[in-house]
Amino acid sequence: MTTQWVFNEVATITERNIQQLKSKFSTYSENQLAWKPNPATWSLAEIFAHLNAYAKFYHSTLNDRIDRTRFRVPRINYTSSPLGKSAWMSMKLGNARNVKRKFNAPGEYNPLVNKALVTGEEIKTLLQGQNDFLAIIEKSVAVNLKKVKVPISISKLVRLRLGDALLFVAYHNDRHMEQALKLTKNPQFPKK
Repeated sequence: MTTQWVFNEVATITERNIQQLKSKFSTYSENQLAWKPNPATWSLAEIFAHLNAYAKFYHSTLNDRIDRTRFRVPRINYTSSPLGKSAWMSMKLGNARNVKRKFNAPGEYNPLVNKALVTGEEIKTLLQGQNDFLAIIEKSVAVNLKKVKVPISISKLVRLRLGDALLFVAYHNDRHMEQALKLTKNPQFPKK
């Protein structure tokens, strides 16, 4: 794959997320944002709070690694590591926009466990976060995606190549945006 493909893929997903947040989710009432079909399911606010919690970690980590790297010569081609490809492929939706494999969010990123994640500003924060992620993608163009290493949220010892980390974050965002869209299609979803 090429580095350009990586940039196009993550930017396309992020721009689609921004569009959906502006055109669809920003019009929902507090009641709609808080609704969920059962206590074990995340509401829209909880889905977005989860994404905001991950963004808080990954955006600062990505910015730090890009800013501090000495690998300032971009490469045309990019190769994922086996671990990196496994990580982002596990997040990527299937061709039918379906989830191929479910995961349990760690407690600090799970709004059912960590109630403080839901602040009432989820959409505004997520919209800003997606714009920040676009800026990170833009900044990544000037470095070597294979040489810059990024620790993952669940272990500082495990590190992904920057290209793999960008894909992981984008696919994770995409996965939860799809979850949010499916929630709004539930027949019981409030009209207002």
